[in-house]
Amino acid sequence: MNSSNPVLGKAFGEKGRRGYAAMDNFPQDNLEQSFNAPAASSLRTGRMTMDDVVARSGMLFGTSALVGAAAWYFNLGGGLLLLGFIGGLVTAMIGIFSKTIRPGVYLAYALCQGLVLGIISKTYELFYPGIVQQAIVATAAAFIGMLTLYKSGRLRVTPKFTRMLLGAAIGYLVLAVGSLIGSFFGLGGGAGLYGLSGFGPLLAVAGVAIASFFLILDFDQIEEGVRAGVPQEESWRAGFGLLITMVWLYLEVLRLISILRGND
Repeated sequence: MNSSNPVLGKAFGEKGRRGYAAMDNFPQDNLEQSFNAPAASSLRTGRMTMDDVVARSGMLFGTSALVGAAAWYFNLGGGLLLLGFIGGLVTAMIGIFSKTIRPGVYLAYALCQGLVLGIISKTYELFYPGIVQQAIVATAAAFIGMLTLYKSGRLRVTPKFTRMLLGAAIGYLVLAVGSLIGSFFGLGGGAGLYGLSGFGPLLAVAGVAIASFFLILDFDQIEEGVRAGVPQEESWRAGFGLLITMVWLYLEVLRLISILRGND
């Protein structure tokens, strides 16, 4: 039976039939060697595996963590924070819209985000002692929870789910930009929409929820890539996408906890 997927249909169509026909002429010695050979890895097949994604993600996350720890330890200031923001934005845009795999750009993004996260986390910690540890634990719990829901099949990526999530993200972005603009005009006591009574916690909860659900899209895209046999280099792009979502999620969690603790 041919696959309904056009890519798989081509892969397992005529080529597959020719392969079965050619088995009659396949030498017995070569056949035994094929069966006795170790399982093919990504180095032998050139295709992305889940191990590749974990390894590349670990490199990117590790880079951010090390740079963030250094920024925290040396108590780096606002100038480097601005540099990290600009560098992160530029490298993110290049990485997102580039058609080719750019490991250097992804590592530069991880470095810039580590700088930003380290400085911002230290600032939050000065006002709310213990908040960074709470945010890290909550972010890790959200990641594990979303992964569990995805692997169990309770949350499935459908076209409707994707459209709704993208719509919610766009709406949230509009509100966030409105909040930023409002802060320049002193709305809500200088805190924009987040400073208005009742809006701050609700918008922060919405940000955490949307960022968490975006992890489901990341998991699905990675799994689809592995199943489709995309090139091994695509694991860099997969790790880059995961890092973007996790940075977003951590910042949203950090802001939510600060709002809740500020209302105590």
